[in-house]
Amino acid sequence: MTDQRFVHAQWSSRLAFILAASGSAIGLGNIWKFPYLTGENGGGAFVLVYLLCVAAIGVPIMMAETLLGRRGRQSPINTMLSLAETAKASRLWQYTGWMGVLSSFLILSYYSVIAGWAMAYILKMNSPMFAQISPETALRFFDEFRTDPQIQVIWHSLFMIATIAIVSRGVSAGLEKGTRYLMPALLVMLIVLVGYAIGSEGFGQGVAFLFLPDFSKLSGESVLTAMGQAFFSLGLGMGSIMVYGSYLPRHVSIARSTILVAAADTAVALLAGLAIFPIVFSNHLEPGMGPGLIFQTLPIAFGAMPGGAFFGSLFFVLVFFAALTSSIALIEPTVAWLTENRGLSRGAASAWSGLVCWGLGLGSLLSFSSWSEVTFFGKNLFELLDFLTADIMLPAGGLLVAVFAGWVLNRKDTEEELEMAEPRSYEAWRFLVRYAAPTGMGIIFLKALGGI
Repeated sequence: MTDQRFVHAQWSSRLAFILAASGSAIGLGNIWKFPYLTGENGGGAFVLVYLLCVAAIGVPIMMAETLLGRRGRQSPINTMLSLAETAKASRLWQYTGWMGVLSSFLILSYYSVIAGWAMAYILKMNSPMFAQISPETALRFFDEFRTDPQIQVIWHSLFMIATIAIVSRGVSAGLEKGTRYLMPALLVMLIVLVGYAIGSEGFGQGVAFLFLPDFSKLSGESVLTAMGQAFFSLGLGMGSIMVYGSYLPRHVSIARSTILVAAADTAVALLAGLAIFPIVFSNHLEPGMGPGLIFQTLPIAFGAMPGGAFFGSLFFVLVFFAALTSSIALIEPTVAWLTENRGLSRGAASAWSGLVCWGLGLGSLLSFSSWSEVTFFGKNLFELLDFLTADIMLPAGGLLVAVFAGWVLNRKDTEEELEMAEPRSYEAWRFLVRYAAPTGMGIIFLKALGGI
């Protein structure tokens, strides 16, 4: 297969791809989910398992997704169909692409709701009520805020508008330019917040909690959680990395680029932990607060610290930027398919995708208020979408991508795309993508099915 199948623009450089792919991976999973999961699962031992899973499962699957995207040069759906036909495999493989596109679309619908919370808190952290706020008041405020559908609709809408505005401008003027500015700004803000945390009395305790493993706190459940978070954090199985790979120039090394992306994603997760846990410990708060860590616990901490209003607002700007770089990647697979298969302009495809996603997101935000009693398998709509995508669809998609790249695609094709100078490096990737990655994804998938 040649680059004649290419129907979209390309990244201008390897750096552009690394920034965009890092932006896709770096999101709420790093700033919001990783710290609270680390807190719930005992700290350093969980982090160690997480790092091993990134290396053994996350990186091989990311390389596989990227090479499939560049080999196919189309949206994930059309890429999987054309590559299956070339490999003389079943056309049913196209449904791996469909599952990725659908999962990214569903994720964005509720992801936008949480991102809207971060946008709102940028302003709210400067409110006088957050100065010396008590835990009870912080909890009550957050509950009142997320159960107010009118306010939720406003912030959800603003976030979706920002996403559509960037994506509609195209690969070069939209995706590339957006991440070119957002990613460095995100990193600078994170470093400033870590510097702020270094000056706190709980910094040593935070570092010890994050990096000194206590294996007595590690359970089998924690290992599976670390495995799932490593996969989710890199943004795999949802078509975003595959479609970004389709814009990757032929001369760019997939192996080196994906390793750099995984390293950047992991570094941001660890820096987020270094920014958050010292502040939590300085204020004698509980690190295992769960999903409410950044919206309930951190406002208490910032409210009690000098300069807390400014640094609290800066933290939520950081969360918003991280969410935005991921959201443009989440909607891109749908936009790419609509431009290819329905002949829509990029602007129209972005607008229609965003509008439908916005409408679906209304159900998620209402699940905290008037629809809170509407449940499926004991879960409200927000929880159900999170479970179906993060626990079912993404692991299944990752498993299928690994199997296709490792077992279905011709070895010559994968060697040609990866172009590894050292044969042992290619053999290591092939072993991991054929055996280790499918095994890990299968375990996560079966665990999720057992929880239904």
